[in-house]
Amino acid sequence: MIVDITKLPNLICLEDYKGDYHAFINAVYAKFERDFIRHGAKFGHYSIKLKFHPLFQERAYTFYHMTHKGEIETEREPDLRRCERIPWARPTIENVETYGLRFWEQERNGKHRICIWLNVDNGDNYFVILEVRKSFVLLWTAFYAEYSHQLRKKEKEYKLWKDHNIKSYTPEELVKDIFKKL
Repeated sequence: MIVDITKLPNLICLEDYKGDYHAFINAVYAKFERDFIRHGAKFGHYSIKLKFHPLFQERAYTFYHMTHKGEIETEREPDLRRCERIPWARPTIENVETYGLRFWEQERNGKHRICIWLNVDNGDNYFVILEVRKSFVLLWTAFYAEYSHQLRKKEKEYKLWKDHNIKSYTPEELVKDIFKKL
């Protein structure tokens, strides 16, 4: 389902800080901290956990993953589109059913993850990735899809998963089903 942008929090933009990256990233982290550290988020009934170690620039490692991009873990670079959309992460996770969002299981290198797709009426597509561990759900990363091939890949992945899963899942049911596999 396509979500009306007015239902989402405002982006945090670098321009709002007159191009001062330090002030901007501090504001982005303050929002992340409020949404995920001080007031924990939930996916269905499951509390979302974060990865704190190793700390990156005195901040939770999950934050680094959600605001930087790159294939080589130690060489990731800041991604302004990811940073701007940090305010969307919590509503995406917590309103999967309210917004009618697509969500599905992914397997990556033996890890069981849940991909949540926020499709916004302004054309933005934002993805939040949760990793299901043996006894908890970890916020892994989030990203803005800049290119059409990213959307085609996610669409194909979702359809393939849907073709193999006749049942419609609630967030709790999907997590429980993944727990059984671990």
